[in-house]
Formats: sequence, structure tokens, C-alpha cells
Amino acid sequence: MTGFPLKIVTPDGLEFDGIAEQLIVRTITGDMGIMAKHADCVAPLGMGEATVVIDGQRRRAACIGGMVSVINGAVNLVPTTFEWAEEIDVARAEASGKRAQAILNNKNASDTEIKLAKARMKRALVRMNVRK
Repeated sequence: MTGFPLKIVTPDGLEFDGIAEQLIVRTITGDMGIMAKHADCVAPLGMGEATVVIDGQRRRAACIGGMVSVINGAVNLVPTTFEWAEEIDVARAEASGKRAQAILNNKNASDTEIKLAKARMKRALVRMNVRK
């Protein structure tokens, strides 16, 4: 399968810089699949699983927020958060989900607290699902 240059960069640094055969990411409007010779585009990322095929091997990751761009065949994935499946700390994700649930169950929580807790819960669920 023909490859394309892929660079994955987060605020914490470079996660990947090499040749990939396929990238599937969740944008705010749904999943987007990218292969070699993809049309140029830019899309905002949502919250979900990313799949990267490298040398015929599928790698999964939690990918949250940011942007993806395809320019002249080169793909740049710039997520706010990106964690390869094998690096996800399930206990930490579960603890974050429980803290979020406690806020959601609190009848005195403010609208802002509820919005933040819902986002935290979604991030925790993405991480736990990717780690499976």
C-alpha cells in the first residue's frame, strides 16, 4: 500500500513523524479516512479514536481536539491530546470518569461545572474504549 508523510504533534511534543498508509480520525462532523493522494483539506478534530496504519500494522490512539490537515500529500495531525492505546492509564481514566460522574450527580453543581464534567466524562470514555 502506498504511504504518505504523517506528522503527529501535540502540545507535549512530537508523537510520530514518518510514513503511514492510512489514518482514520474523528472530526467534529464524523470520521475521516486519509490515504495517499488524499485531496487537500483542513478539519477540526472531535473526540474519539484514531487509527494509524504503519507498515501494515494498525495502531490505535485516543485523539481529542485540535486539527488535521492534508497539504500536497503531507498530513499533519495536531491534536490537543493524543495517547497511543498502550500508553493509556486505565485506572487514571476510570478515576477521572468517577470524579466527573460525582459532579454530574451533584444537584448543586453550576452549569460550568456540569459542562466541564461532561467533557471530562467523554475524554475518560474515549480513553477506556481505546484501551480495550
